[in-house]
Amino acid sequence: MDQFQVYLQLGFEHISDFEGYDHMLFVITLCAFYSWKSWKKILILVTAFTIGHSVTLALSAFNVINIPQQLVETAIPVTIFLTAIHNVWTKEEQIERVKLHSNYFLALFFGFIHGMGFSNFFRALTGGESIVLELFAFNVGLEIGQIIIVVLFFALYFLLDTTFKIIHRDWKIFISGAGAGVSLIMIIEALLGS
Repeated sequence: MDQFQVYLQLGFEHISDFEGYDHMLFVITLCAFYSWKSWKKILILVTAFTIGHSVTLALSAFNVINIPQQLVETAIPVTIFLTAIHNVWTKEEQIERVKLHSNYFLALFFGFIHGMGFSNFFRALTGGESIVLELFAFNVGLEIGQIIIVVLFFALYFLLDTTFKIIHRDWKIFISGAGAGVSLIMIIEALLGS
């Protein structure tokens, strides 16, 4: 297996590993605001998150920034909690009136924080001849995993919606509430672990 494939697989496994479910939970909570019919908005949202975590991952890989792991491990569940609260408090009618709304900036900014979570894992692996190639492959692997998570989430939503005629507001509140609850437990664990 060549170097690109190794790092591609590592990136994919890192985001799809259930032991690191915090990133999956964030992506799902972030997407819960949208109906499965809003695929263009979801694409912009996921792209904003990708840009955020890719930039931070690159800066960390090149040792431009170095944030203590304990701070990152506390900040990631905080991003999930804040996203869940934002989902519940923001009215969908407000979002429909504007082209560029706060969810995209939220995804970008929180992507920076999540990139720091990936960075320690990536930094521990790297050391090959081409850190740029390793970084690119790792990011592509992360992105493939993230896309699969989003597709599975919306496939489940689509099936439930077409079968049971789910009210989107109820779905959004249910997923956001679950994200908020799990993230609170993670925040407490991170604070007690410090």
